[in-house]
Amino acid sequence: MDNEYAPRPLAGWFMPAAIASLLFMGLGCISYLMHVLADPAAMPLDQRAAFEAEPIWVTGAYAVAVWVGLAGTILLVMKKKLSVPALLVSLVAVLIWLAGLILVTPLRENMSANDLLVAIVVTALTWTVFWFARHSGQRGWLS
Repeated sequence: MDNEYAPRPLAGWFMPAAIASLLFMGLGCISYLMHVLADPAAMPLDQRAAFEAEPIWVTGAYAVAVWVGLAGTILLVMKKKLSVPALLVSLVAVLIWLAGLILVTPLRENMSANDLLVAIVVTALTWTVFWFARHSGQRGWLS
C-alpha cells in the first residue's frame, strides 16, 4: 500500500510555486510599507476615516503577517522545514488582521466591498501558501 506522506522526489512545480509565494509575500510587504508611510492628509475622506479608525493591533497583525510571511517564503525557496511554522504564524496574523477589519465597526463602515474582497482573497492566498509549505514538508521536500 502506498503511504500518502512517504518522501517523494521533488516535483517540477515546486520551485515556480515557491517563487510565486515569495512574490506574493513581497507584494504584501510593499503594500504594508505603502500603508504605514501614507499621508492621511492626502487621502480622500473615506480612506482617511478608515486609516484613522484602524487600531494599532490591526496594523501590527498586518506587519507580522507580511514580514514573517516573507521570511517563511524565503525559507520555502531554500527548502527549509522552518518555513512551515513561520507561514503558520503569518496565517494566524492574517486571520487576526481580517478579524480586525470585520469587527472594528468604524473601520468596517469605511471600507468598500472591494476592500473586504481583497482582504478575503489575501487570506485565502496566505492559507494556500501555508498549505503548500506543509504539503512540501509532508512529501519530504524540506530539510
